[in-house]
Amino acid sequence: MRWILAATAGLIMAGCGAGNQDAATDEPTGPQTIYTGGTIYTGIGRNTVEAVTVDAAGRIVSTDAPTEAQLGNESVTLIDLQGAVMFPGFVDGHAHLLGIGERELTLNLEGTASIVELVTRIESEVQGLPAGQVVYGRGWIETGWPEGRMPLASDLDAVSPDNPVILTRADGHALVANSAAFAAAGITDETPDVDGGKIERDETGKATGILIDNSMGQVLQLVSAPTPEEITRAYVVGSAAYSARGWTGVHNMSVNPRDAAILERLDLEGRMPLRLHNAYDQAGFEIAETRAHETDTITNRSIKLYMDGALGSRGALLIEPYSDRPNTRGLSLMEADLLGELMRRAEAGNVQLAIHAIGDLANRLILDQYWIEQTAAEEAGDATANFADNRWRIEHTQILHPDDIERVGGLGLIASMQPSHAIGDLKFAPDRLGPNRLYGAYAWQSLLATGAIIVGGSDAPVEVGTPQIEFYAAVARKDLEGFSTDEWYPSEALSREQALTLFTSAPAYAAFMEDDLGTIEAGKLADFTVFDRDLMTIPEAEILAAKTVMTVVHGEIVHSAAE
Repeated sequence: MRWILAATAGLIMAGCGAGNQDAATDEPTGPQTIYTGGTIYTGIGRNTVEAVTVDAAGRIVSTDAPTEAQLGNESVTLIDLQGAVMFPGFVDGHAHLLGIGERELTLNLEGTASIVELVTRIESEVQGLPAGQVVYGRGWIETGWPEGRMPLASDLDAVSPDNPVILTRADGHALVANSAAFAAAGITDETPDVDGGKIERDETGKATGILIDNSMGQVLQLVSAPTPEEITRAYVVGSAAYSARGWTGVHNMSVNPRDAAILERLDLEGRMPLRLHNAYDQAGFEIAETRAHETDTITNRSIKLYMDGALGSRGALLIEPYSDRPNTRGLSLMEADLLGELMRRAEAGNVQLAIHAIGDLANRLILDQYWIEQTAAEEAGDATANFADNRWRIEHTQILHPDDIERVGGLGLIASMQPSHAIGDLKFAPDRLGPNRLYGAYAWQSLLATGAIIVGGSDAPVEVGTPQIEFYAAVARKDLEGFSTDEWYPSEALSREQALTLFTSAPAYAAFMEDDLGTIEAGKLADFTVFDRDLMTIPEAEILAAKTVMTVVHGEIVHSAAE
């Protein structure tokens, strides 16, 4: 990685560069950069240091106060934090970088407040378009809408009878399409559901326009596949937005194998200001097995699998039926036999699995199959199988049966969870699950108490994707207006130290990089996130108002608010 950014105005006091130091004389043996003048958290409890010295290779050489020899050396750059607060680099442990960029470049429906507003926006979008041209957007979510329901094809037909309209829900597991889109895709009221998918129908059997999970592909084929240039632009825009928010890295989920070479090229060209730990779609197994297209800041060793859908669209797979729709328990997107086969391939190829599971049954199926494969390997005396070192992950781990909470850490699986889901879902999860299943939902403290490792992420573009919102959600367990209820188990909220771990040392461990990242210590790589206020001490509501001052990756300033 080599990212070029102009020096931060008003912060650089002397010199330029970064490097080593002679222990006997305290004289720098090469260029160095020293960060000081603010509060610097090491990520080890609440420990703070006065300064951090970084060498030209982007590694921390000292957390001691600068010496007179350093301060008087022209090869040393002193960066005054001016009272800002530095942390180990915040890492989004679950996001979709391409989707983040596409959200910035396409019709973004995030924040749409009602069906009326949604329809008004579509009416504006179709003005002047030739008949037949597809309108595609993403990001709506009906939570809190005054209509109390999802949009329907009939809502969209009123303003777009001649243009196919396809609008994906924020979670990416459901969409609404109008009648023109259904006709173009060849979907009728008689079209059967596909495996792992559902065409929502009304009481008369008529398709409503809502498609769930695997059924979405039937209309998404109408959306033109992006060109390599469009893919490149989306990654550039998404990564720039993310570094500006203070993220130093992303565990990048559901990556299309075609993008491996694009991401490598962007990094080598200095246009990827993030450290990426990529989890490819199932078709990318060979990339993960061979570790192809890696760089000093990109790793390709993971595969993303799906067990079920999402809770909001009732695709999450539950042990018992949905409380607000007793005729369904959700959707199964992968059978246990196939999961076992893929687990065996991953074990043999030293591939990390990241398995999407939201419902309690989906999570249980993973735990059961993992135990089966682990036991079979042990009974067979397979000396090459070492399941404890796999660091396989359950992505979301959102709803667990109480009997299964202890199994996650006990089996050595990592819980990859998104705090913002808990504060967003509190609007509808009680209806979907009923009060008796909320104990195992978003059970952060319960999981930590069993020794499980939790990685914090955002799932952007499903959620907004800022460190501030995710940190706030973890420690407050309230929505952005400060609302929650006792039935939402406020005791599951995290301490500030636990929340910091979620986004620093835990993602480092989950990416097999704990020796290089996660804390500010001599010998580790210089990835830092700097905010204008202290997330560890300010009132929880003020966390949302914190501004990102600087983002440093591999010793290079990739974002500065002063620019």
